[in-house]
Amino acid sequence: MHELGVVFYVVRDVKKVAEENNVKKVTSVTLQIGEVSGILHDYLTDCWNWARKKEPVMAEADLLIESIDAVSFCEGCGQEYPTVRYKKICPYCSSEHTFLRRGNEFLIKEIAVY
Repeated sequence: MHELGVVFYVVRDVKKVAEENNVKKVTSVTLQIGEVSGILHDYLTDCWNWARKKEPVMAEADLLIESIDAVSFCEGCGQEYPTVRYKKICPYCSSEHTFLRRGNEFLIKEIAVY
């Protein structure tokens, strides 16, 4: 379960931003997580609910998650397609010369403060 480690990094980064901006209370943190990032949202939320209580500035902060769809690009025909549904094979031309264009991101999108 690497979600706990990820949460530690998010908490550290949010705490640093809060300190740099003299913020006393973070109300929510919005993360953008790619569909094929390997992060399990339920585990991440459980870890967040435990870890946030360790930092007074974030003790009551909600975690909001936005999913980013995984999209691959085919070098053979130039089309994009949904990665999870078709995997490595392009549904338009059956080429295996494809690569992931988006969907493995993990970003802190927004920190809301009181």
